[in-house]
Amino acid sequence: MAHTLLITGGAGFIGSMAVRAALARDDWRVVNIDKLTYSGNLASLTEVEDHPRYSFIQADIADAAAMRAAFEVFEPDAVMHLAAESHVDRSIDSPAPFLDTNIRGTFVLLEEARRYWQGLKTSEPQKAGDFRLLHISTDEVFGDLSDGAKDARFSESTPYAPSSPYSASKAASDHLVRAWQRTYGLPTLITNCSNNYGPRQFPEKLIPLTIINALAGRQLPVYGTGAQVRDWLHVEDHVRALLTVLARGRVGETYTVGGNNEQKNIDVVRAICGHLEKLAPDKPAGVARYEDLITFVTDRPGHDGRYAIDAGKIRRELGWRPRVTFEAGLSDTVRWYLDNEDWWRPILDGTYRCERLGLATGMEGK
Repeated sequence: MAHTLLITGGAGFIGSMAVRAALARDDWRVVNIDKLTYSGNLASLTEVEDHPRYSFIQADIADAAAMRAAFEVFEPDAVMHLAAESHVDRSIDSPAPFLDTNIRGTFVLLEEARRYWQGLKTSEPQKAGDFRLLHISTDEVFGDLSDGAKDARFSESTPYAPSSPYSASKAASDHLVRAWQRTYGLPTLITNCSNNYGPRQFPEKLIPLTIINALAGRQLPVYGTGAQVRDWLHVEDHVRALLTVLARGRVGETYTVGGNNEQKNIDVVRAICGHLEKLAPDKPAGVARYEDLITFVTDRPGHDGRYAIDAGKIRRELGWRPRVTFEAGLSDTVRWYLDNEDWWRPILDGTYRCERLGLATGMEGK
């Protein structure tokens, strides 16, 4: 019998990758719960929508009745909690949805998971002992490394110091997960990851937005001087880490997951332009070089200068390490967006039009 994995936010960028990766294994059934807000996209799951081991539920994780029904009907062996509002600039413009989903939604999910797990302790003790809830968080909860030593890295023991409404809401959700493990014994784990990139990422994020804007001949706005540093992690490497932590991680532990690929935002944008020169040499009218489209704009409020991850613990204890180099991963990502306009074009015609968000508008590096 296959085990059942319940994934929240499975129509999102990382979530859809997790759904596809789990279904590629013979030992998992997958239940995907997604509210299908602006960034949820079922087009990311067309290849598995008819899979016999896949089920989809459109529901809000803050809806207790819907979550209870999902646990009762599908009786999951594990939960991978990826549902979240995640864009910093949107959190500046409108923080309320971030509190609703990231805090309230996580609370509801934890309570329904606890109710279900406590029932298993009586009815199926073995299944209760094996049950796990993996909460996926971000390195942004740790704040800013730019004022520290050049070799400083975030680790599992780094104090929390969130800078934005988004990162504060994720920090709160992390604290809830730890409290439910400490107080109730709910078998939880937490991961904090660095910047993800790869195919099927919603176009508001730095890499896909740069690609799409460049192809249209639009300006490529970069915050400040573009000196902000991020550690880039390919989504395939990240999902491999999540499945590894779910299978072998120790209950109650946190694992920081990074790509060991620190890059300045401006260098990422220039690298994308370089790949486009090779892969899409027929430029829009009036554009001599893609780099000519780069425009520096006023930095946004509270913008962290540097993030970097020490992934030593997950490497030592669980044997995971990133496999995708940034050069290869970025090239493949640019090529994917060039080859899959039918995936991103409907988004631009509907829920998102590459508009600039945040109080100090520009392009965020997360």
